[in-house]
Amino acid sequence: MTAAIRVLVCDDQELIRAGFATIIDAQPDMEIVGECGDGRAAVDLAARLRPDVVVMDVRMPVLDGIGATRLLAGAGVPEPVKVLVVTTFNLDEYVYEALRAGASGFLLKDAPPAQLLGGIRTVATGAALLAPEVTRQLVGRYAARIRPAEDAPDGGPLTPRELEVLRLIAEGLSNSEIAAALVISQETVKTYVSRILTKLDLRDRVQAVVYAYRRGLVV
Repeated sequence: MTAAIRVLVCDDQELIRAGFATIIDAQPDMEIVGECGDGRAAVDLAARLRPDVVVMDVRMPVLDGIGATRLLAGAGVPEPVKVLVVTTFNLDEYVYEALRAGASGFLLKDAPPAQLLGGIRTVATGAALLAPEVTRQLVGRYAARIRPAEDAPDGGPLTPRELEVLRLIAEGLSNSEIAAALVISQETVKTYVSRILTKLDLRDRVQAVVYAYRRGLVV
């Protein structure tokens, strides 16, 4: 029997936190291991409870979700925890910062329960959760603001074909869509994606998207 996905919920609104916990705990393949109302508590609880996924709000007292995400999943963290950020459209700049901080993906707070549950399962497997129609707007808008103006487009150690695949990833295309666009097999796309992540020392597709925008590879 597969072990249940251990989930920690962090949101400063008690009603939302309780709602998430109720939905998650009702699933046969998930269990709530903790709840908290600020980012500092999330970091402390995660260190003690070692959840598989932290469902993290962005705006919270003591320590916000971005700071907490950086401490849980950021660069240099020896044992990173997967973080799924939940937010609203009017906080989209925070989502970009959360992705840079190491979050594995994000959902909108008004997403239906099935999307929340699917998102947790996706992130728990080590995959990134991207909503392409929203991600392109978020990352495109805020990466341009943050990237130093003198930065020139730079694909680093990637081959021209790998750069092409990276640009399509950044545009929100799935592996099957990339395969169709380049007239190659999905297995070949998977190989390219793996090489890209390894060469650039990136954890997942979310970080690949951020990298592409920050380097000016996608407008």
